[in-house]
Formats: sequence, C-alpha cells, structure tokens
Amino acid sequence: MRPNSRWCVVLLATMVSACGSASPPGDLGSPDSGNDANSDSGNDASSDSGNDASSDSGNDASSGSGNDASSDSDSGNGAISDSGSDTGSELDGARDSGLGSGSGPDGSSGQDGAMGQDGNVAADGGAREDTGADGGVAAPGVHAAGNQIYDGDKIIRLLGVNRPGSEYECIQSAGIFDGPSDQASIAAMLPWHINSVRIPLNEDCWLSRNGVPAAYAGANYQNAIAAYVTLLLGNGMYPILDLHWTEDAGAAAKGQQPMPDANGTAFWTSVATLFKSQNKVIFDLFNEPFPDDNMDAAAAWQCWKSGGSSCPGVGYTVVGMQAMLTAVRNAGAGNLVVLGGLEYSNDLSQWLAYEPSDPAGNLAVSWHVYDNSNYTSNHTLSADAAPVLAKLPIVATEIGDAVTPPACDGKYITEVMDYLDAPGNGVPAQSYLAWSWSTDNMPRIISDYTGTPECDGATFKAHLLAQ
Repeated sequence: MRPNSRWCVVLLATMVSACGSASPPGDLGSPDSGNDANSDSGNDASSDSGNDASSDSGNDASSGSGNDASSDSDSGNGAISDSGSDTGSELDGARDSGLGSGSGPDGSSGQDGAMGQDGNVAADGGAREDTGADGGVAAPGVHAAGNQIYDGDKIIRLLGVNRPGSEYECIQSAGIFDGPSDQASIAAMLPWHINSVRIPLNEDCWLSRNGVPAAYAGANYQNAIAAYVTLLLGNGMYPILDLHWTEDAGAAAKGQQPMPDANGTAFWTSVATLFKSQNKVIFDLFNEPFPDDNMDAAAAWQCWKSGGSSCPGVGYTVVGMQAMLTAVRNAGAGNLVVLGGLEYSNDLSQWLAYEPSDPAGNLAVSWHVYDNSNYTSNHTLSADAAPVLAKLPIVATEIGDAVTPPACDGKYITEVMDYLDAPGNGVPAQSYLAWSWSTDNMPRIISDYTGTPECDGATFKAHLLAQ
C-alpha cells in the first residue's frame, strides 16, 4: 500500500476467534481448521498509515478476475487444467506429519515435509512425484514462457482476488483468517469466474517468532494455510502465497516494511519446502517494496535485488529478491515466482535491468495499480508495463479504485483491466487480481462472504464474466 492512501479505518465492535490447534495430521474435515474468525473483528491490524485492518501503508489492495473453475479455457482464461495433476475433486486434503512444530535455530518451523499434488505429504516426508494418466511424469505445472503463463501446455490467465486476514489476525492473537475459510466461502467466488486467490502471509506467524501464540503460529498457522490452499486447488483455483508483513529490525511483524529482513530466506525456504510439489501454487516473494524512502533510484533497485546492511532508508539488514529466489530454488521448488518492483510494486522502470537470476527460468512480474498511483500524461499504464511485457508476463496482483461510494464506481479498475486485456503490440492478455474479497479491508468488492458485490464489485464481476 501507499502512504498517501485514503483507506478508512474500520472500527469494529467484536472479535470472535474460533481458531484452535491445527487439525490432526491427515484430518482436514474442517477445511478452515476452525479459524472462522468473525469478520466483525475488533482487532484491526496495525498499519503503517493508520488505515484499515490490513492496510499497510496505502493501496494494499489486489483483486483480480478469474474464469469459471469449470469453464473451457481454450481462450487462455480457464481454470486449472488437467496436466496429470491429481489436484481435482479427489483431493482429500490430508497432510502427514512432515510439518514439524518445532522451530529451527534460524527461526524456521523445522518442517521437512512437502505437500504432494493431491495435498498429501509423502510417507517419508518428501514430495510425491505427480504422474500423468499413463504413469509417466506429468507436464510441468504453472510456468512462464515468453510473456504468457501456462498450466502444462495450456495458456492461462490469473484472474481473481486477494483474501486478506492471514497477515494480521495471527499477530493480533485473534485467529488466522478474518472471516470464513471453508468450502462455502470459496464456492461463493465461483459465480464470479474467479480462478486465482492471493493469500497474504505473516513472517512471524509462519516461523513462530516474537511470541505469536502457538495456536496461531508455526505448524498450526502453516496447517491452516495449507488446508486453505488445498481447498482452492480442489475448486480449480490457483493460490498465490504472498509475504506481506515482516519484522521491523527484529520487532514483531505488525505491518508492512520497506524490504524483507534477514528472516526472509528462512520464510521462503520453509514455504517452498512445503509447497514445492504443488506446482500450481505461485509464490509472490514480497508484497510492496519501498526502500530509499520510496524513491526510484539506482541504490533502491540495488537494494531490491541484492539487499545488504546499508540499504538507504532501511534500518536493518535486508534480504533482497535474489537471495529469496535462490532460497526457493535451493529448496527444490520450481514454482512460478512473481516479483513486484519499487514504489509499492507500481514502478517497473528498472525491473528488467535488475532482474534476479533464476535457474528455473520461471518468473513473472507483479504489479500493483491504483487510482492514486500518480499516473500522468508522461507516466501511463503502457509506459510502465510495455517494456517488461516484451519479455515476461505481468500479474497485476493488486488493482483497486477509490474507497467509498460513489467514488468507487469501477471506472479506474475498468481502465486497468481493459489495458491488461489488450496491451497492444501483439502482446497477449495479462492477469489481474482485485483488492479485496473482504468485508473489512478497503477498497473491498463484497459486502458479505456470500459474494454480494459492493463498490467496484459489480463492475469487476461483470468484467470477469465477460472474459
């Protein structure tokens, strides 16, 4: 989010936290692990700009659109395709005990297991190799090739929403999810043709650091997130896991920071180890970088890529994008990775010049676009996006309009979606997700978790249905 955000602080009267310990291994009978914290939460997460429960420092919104989970995706807009993966309706969601509850010396969870394509952990704690119907190795999962994204050999677009809550509820000792995370809540997304959901994560809750209550940290937090991911996959949706809130010079991860701290590599090693066999799960390495006091400068881009102890405007040692990407690949995960640029992931001007090296060759560009992104006649959507689109796909993981009716009339997000639907110069249609599928976080697009549209929601839903 941006510091000049106009989001409203949502003051809520009560908090109901139903989050307990994680489901027993192999038992996800209650997919949300009992963490259906009532959305009328009185514990709004601390925000850099004093905004709503999940606002960090401005426009932390991201909503996109997706196509019907059961629709034909020959046009590139389909749901998860069958590429030999058994992530469909036969998902039992079971997870084995490879996900340990203890913490390693680096603050990691100590897990050594990995989820297989059906949501299972192999009996030996390692990943199961997914196979096709003929017993051969399945086609690769979600991957970038040129400026398009594929699932196996099928072109796809990620069109969906952000589902905030899991970045702030846990650190507030309020639960894990803000609102329901069960099958019914996901089914409510399907009539919108949503095919992708971005899940913001909290570094301390995942790694069980800084005194986060055990009920909401470590294995319990990870199990809840994994159960939700399994549900999304079973409904034909592509989950995007996003490192959203991180520590501030060792202090608890209660908001967004300019760049990840030294625990960023431990976080992504752990996440990648767990999901490396789920090749339809996408990793968003860091939500919104803004080092060097939010400047577009060479020093800021160098910090973005390489980190270090002398990043301008940051008072702690930074882990850069290269180190986190290397951690993901060293964990054996070839998953698609998306990287946002500077200025809260809005500035892509030098993204290609500082592109990290990826041995897997599986990168896409994350882009956040809001109506207060300071666009002018000399700074346009096309000027930002066209250079990177010549080489890589864009996933606009956050798009948003003005906050309150009647200002949130859908005009701006329509402009953004129209551009990404047809970038021009022979570039194919790209991906986008809207902020937010939440009743608490502005700009929201629903008024309840049955999917009643609000604000930009009607415009966004209609746009998705037309794809």
